[in-house]
Amino acid sequence: MPSHALKRSTLLALCACVLVAQSMVAAINLLIPQLSSSSLHPSHSEILWTVDAYVIVFAGLLVPAGALGDRHGRKGALLAGLGLFATGAATSALATGPAVLIAGRGLSGAGAALITPATLSILMQLSGPEHRARSMAAWTLSIGLGGAAGNLGGGLAGQFLSWRALFAVMVPLAAVLAAAVAVTTPRTERSASGNLDPLGTVLLTAGLVAVLFGIIEGPAHGWTAARILGAFAAGTLLIAAFTLHAFRSAAPLFDPRVFASSRLRAASLGTATGFFGLFSLFFVNSQYLQELKGFGAAVTGVAILPLPFGMALSQRLAGRWADRPRAVIGTGLALIGLGLLGVSTVDASTPYAVYACWLLVISAGTGLSMPALTFGVVTSLPPHQAGLGSGLGTTARETGAALGVAVTGTVLSSHADLAGGMGPALRTTALVVLAATALVVVGYGGRARSHSVASGPDRVLSRSARS
Repeated sequence: MPSHALKRSTLLALCACVLVAQSMVAAINLLIPQLSSSSLHPSHSEILWTVDAYVIVFAGLLVPAGALGDRHGRKGALLAGLGLFATGAATSALATGPAVLIAGRGLSGAGAALITPATLSILMQLSGPEHRARSMAAWTLSIGLGGAAGNLGGGLAGQFLSWRALFAVMVPLAAVLAAAVAVTTPRTERSASGNLDPLGTVLLTAGLVAVLFGIIEGPAHGWTAARILGAFAAGTLLIAAFTLHAFRSAAPLFDPRVFASSRLRAASLGTATGFFGLFSLFFVNSQYLQELKGFGAAVTGVAILPLPFGMALSQRLAGRWADRPRAVIGTGLALIGLGLLGVSTVDASTPYAVYACWLLVISAGTGLSMPALTFGVVTSLPPHQAGLGSGLGTTARETGAALGVAVTGTVLSSHADLAGGMGPALRTTALVVLAATALVVVGYGGRARSHSVASGPDRVLSRSARS
């Protein structure tokens, strides 16, 4: 299949897939009150696991899922992911107890882990070099639209329907998307040198799951609790074991030495930083609008819409300045931090129009920075490993999101109520974003050149290095 074979119908189908997968990260948050009072009678811990199971499985499986698509077929991985996603949604919709609901969320998360890297990898394979930045911008915008769609869908379901309806509608939607992919998306060339590396896959996945568990559960149990410290220790040891295994293996899941590139490290940190700030906002948004402003669930879902609007507008500028990634990324991440500082000043008496203006600042920063950051991560590996590169980038994205929620939740829990804690929480995350932005800008300094790292006959990595 020639590199210029990307058609508009293919682009729309792939972007719709990643939008739906991302929407289920946010949608569940607006259904927590309804779930808590449902016939399932979930405990507080079971509610947390209902929210977190999707994210933990999703982020934990992204890297091996991307490698699976590269080796055995990206279109097949995408269709399998849609099938798993629908199966998990049906399981959740029909759940007779909290354990079944949580299991369904985990299944859907596994499906999303197959969907997300496969979509971006296919776009990379089908887009000509001159169109890749534009395709990546559309894919990144779809992630932002997914967050907004999740808030809107969760809000509408929470106010007018039921939590079961939200999961149930995902089943036919996934079927429609699968049909669209089958019709519009060609198969791409598989990676002959790709390797799933079973031992490496187990070590890395278990390590990421342990770290994510510690991050997500830290605010609830306390950062010094034995289970949280144990999770971080186990995650660190498992990831270290993966690194040692990868150095010694002739065909590892991926070569950790790719992170010797300062630009890749900066792009990964920048991706995590942007979503750290964005999900800090998502965490307090629905609480602020419902508890302090008195909005209903549906109106709360609509009230987040300035975010995708701002992203869509700013991405046009990002496309024009694609040859200046350092400036675009630095400006975008700084806008996210400044926007969070702005939101930290609002209270119950603040007009919604003022709040919406700060949302636009944050969304403009996201739209400017994320396409260039995504491009920087994905192109750090050779084209035949685009799925793996996408998995690495999305892992950074989801880890940053989990950290944003954890830090915000921790600061909020140290205050008596939302009104007193929202400002300090957002100021804390804003300062973290601005500090990390400086590190990202330094890491992006200099001009990049591509070269390879070889270790063994099958190990070839494209690497960007500062000149």
